[in-house]
Amino acid sequence: MFRAVLDLGELPLSGPPLPRRFLYPELDADWDEEAGITELFVGFEDGEVHLEFSDGRMDHHFHRPDADDVVASPWGPDDTASLVQWATRVMNHLLPLLPRLFEDAEAAAEWHLAGLPVYARNTDPVPLQILDVEMEGELLVLPWLGSGHVESEHTDGPDHPIVLLWNPEHNDPDIPIARAWLNPKTGEPKSKAESRVDWNAVGMPKAEVLSWLEGVYLNHHVLEDPAEAILRSALERIAGINLPS
Repeated sequence: MFRAVLDLGELPLSGPPLPRRFLYPELDADWDEEAGITELFVGFEDGEVHLEFSDGRMDHHFHRPDADDVVASPWGPDDTASLVQWATRVMNHLLPLLPRLFEDAEAAAEWHLAGLPVYARNTDPVPLQILDVEMEGELLVLPWLGSGHVESEHTDGPDHPIVLLWNPEHNDPDIPIARAWLNPKTGEPKSKAESRVDWNAVGMPKAEVLSWLEGVYLNHHVLEDPAEAILRSALERIAGINLPS
């Protein structure tokens, strides 16, 4: 458990709460300084509303779960209007806060990774919020100890696979030597070596490479990033979301 003391503005927000139809949303936000775009994502099992603010204008649209297609609202007119009104109020509160909130989340994550239990930034006298964030532990993955250079990247296929690319000479790996994916039954990564790999040239036994790749997959594709966990907790506090324990 990690504690972050953050400036989240004056809370609670005024106005009607999130309609009961929309309990326990998944919240995320993004801020692109160069493009001048702020985004808020409010997701549910049956759909997502995406708000975008740029050039002084607020827009919104809807997505299917886990898809990029823009669709009509999956909910009725009254539910949709109430949800958009609620999300717009949250977004308006976030607009002046989000740049600093991203900085604080990254800094707090660094404090957490350094073994510190509390993050508190120097600030003027303002109302502060205390967030207790449950962090998932990360595996210590050793640096690549084989020959040449490796990198992993997403590839096509079920269960979110990645492929491990290797090259014995330069730092632009292009030879697939193994792949890993998420076992949907256990929630843990599985791996498999590619055929006809010269493991002597790779410089590590096949079993060690597969174990190393599973650790990479677990850290980067299963466990939540500490900064993202802190940001999510801050968004939930701002939105007044009380998730089930």
